[in-house]
Amino acid sequence: MHFDNKDLLKLMSSPYRPLHLISILTLGFLLFSCGDRQAQRIVDEAISAHGGEAFESMELSFDFRKRHYTATRDNGMFTYTREFTDSTGSIKDVLSNDGFTRYVDGSIIDLPDKRKKAFTSSVNSVIYFALLPFGLNDDAVNKEWIRGTEIGGNRYEVVRVTFDETAGGSDHQDIFLYWFNSETYTMDYLAYTYETDGGGLRFRKAVNPRVVGGIRVQDYINYKPKDETIPLDSLEPLFVRGELEILSEIRQENVVVDELR
Repeated sequence: MHFDNKDLLKLMSSPYRPLHLISILTLGFLLFSCGDRQAQRIVDEAISAHGGEAFESMELSFDFRKRHYTATRDNGMFTYTREFTDSTGSIKDVLSNDGFTRYVDGSIIDLPDKRKKAFTSSVNSVIYFALLPFGLNDDAVNKEWIRGTEIGGNRYEVVRVTFDETAGGSDHQDIFLYWFNSETYTMDYLAYTYETDGGGLRFRKAVNPRVVGGIRVQDYINYKPKDETIPLDSLEPLFVRGELEILSEIRQENVVVDELR
């Protein structure tokens, strides 16, 4: 039996709705609620396994693709920076609770809103992935436990993440899947859809895990399917069968983590 949203609303509002339907709907709501609670528990365990409270007050710095990044967090306040040199000079991008600012050779540069939005997204994206799974408890994040599964002889809990439009940023339409080890709660795989630059799908496998300053840091092998219009959930079986194409390697170099005093 299948009902779409309109059918359900009509049936729930009808004075003649059958008792068995009410039971089915109640059970459905309970299952969704349980899935959300289970997802929350798993994410809490994962954040703890990757560093826990160390994320709340720290400064992370690393090099990624010839650019230097820092992420300073202090109990809800944050400052993310990106530094590099190009034909225009020495560039420093700063993203914080107050917004985005670009400096060229030490001077603030006025930017049109479109470019400011693009730079904000690119800086935030790199830092977001570097700090995962921290960030999955942000207010705009919606979490749902999907299923248990097995990859490479290890059991995993799969959690689906979506974002509220109002506070989810410019990429709020993106959808993520995370695979958390059922015993260690480490985040060993992730996959996501994106709509920028024409859209597509990506699957990442965590490699080279190490603990720096109390925080688990890991690199990734970045995969894509031959057909990027397939459902997100189909990436896991394709990976297991070795049918995904290696696109790139995501490596953080010269990683330093300091606790704020």
